[in-house]
Amino acid sequence: MSGRILQGAAAQLWLDLLRESERRQNLPLEEDAESYLVFALLRHCQDADMVRRILALEYLGAFESAGLQRVEALRDVGDRCLLLSGLFPRIAERRRVSRRYYIDIGQGAYAAVGDLARRIYGDLFAQLAGAFERMVRVLGGVRGEALPEAVAAPVLAHIGQPH
Repeated sequence: MSGRILQGAAAQLWLDLLRESERRQNLPLEEDAESYLVFALLRHCQDADMVRRILALEYLGAFESAGLQRVEALRDVGDRCLLLSGLFPRIAERRRVSRRYYIDIGQGAYAAVGDLARRIYGDLFAQLAGAFERMVRVLGGVRGEALPEAVAAPVLAHIGQPH
């Protein structure tokens, strides 16, 4: 099978899981936020180092770069904060910080992307910053907080077990 077919199947699986979580929690996301969340999951599900990253340092480091590099670095920080706070909230506990810590950094990163890329992505990232906590809750449902383990387990196997 080609990588494109597998990526398409993975995208559909993530979308189905997100929508099931949204339905179970009566927490619908806007289509743009839902689509972006699938994109973020696909981009970062192979990042084995995601749980070891120090995102506050990456957030601050992003401001040392300029232009597109800054936008991409901030977007990546926001994505990782979103996925960690939604799928792996116990990572925060192990690091002796709150889940709120990742939510605040992630919202700030997305808001900064919205400000920096106003003409291209401004509206999208402003929307994502505003929907950040809702997306965290939807991911929590995918993680198993609102979905049965039998539904969540196949997807979580792609990115490691929650800690």
